[in-house]
Amino acid sequence: MNDKKLMRVRDVMHSGHCIVDGLTTVADAIKLMREKNAHALIIDKRDEHDEYGLVLISDIAKKVLAPNKAPDRVNVYEIMSKPVLGVRPDMQLRFCARMFNQFGLTIAPVIDTAGEVLGLINYDDLVLRGLAVDLE
Repeated sequence: MNDKKLMRVRDVMHSGHCIVDGLTTVADAIKLMREKNAHALIIDKRDEHDEYGLVLISDIAKKVLAPNKAPDRVNVYEIMSKPVLGVRPDMQLRFCARMFNQFGLTIAPVIDTAGEVLGLINYDDLVLRGLAVDLE
């Protein structure tokens, strides 16, 4: 019988995450990301029927820095990806990795059954905090 612990997303996700309003400027978003050492921001729903958005550092580089836009004049809703694919906290890591591969994801919010964001998960978490445990 296999004694390996079945790893789930909740076991390796980052629970510290930043949720901001879509009207937040990119300049303020950058300040918050530096302060929290975050590589992504979750953009909050406007109402219960809306979906979450996501802004990555690469979105800021590609959509603000490269075209030379003023970060204090661009709101995060203008550059976010929306809707985002979320993962369930009880999803097995292997299925999360397959989903990332299938849909070209690098990061995803972890969303519970009530629709609340619990954290974020990325490839680093999957490999260094998940798969690496099996190698010890």
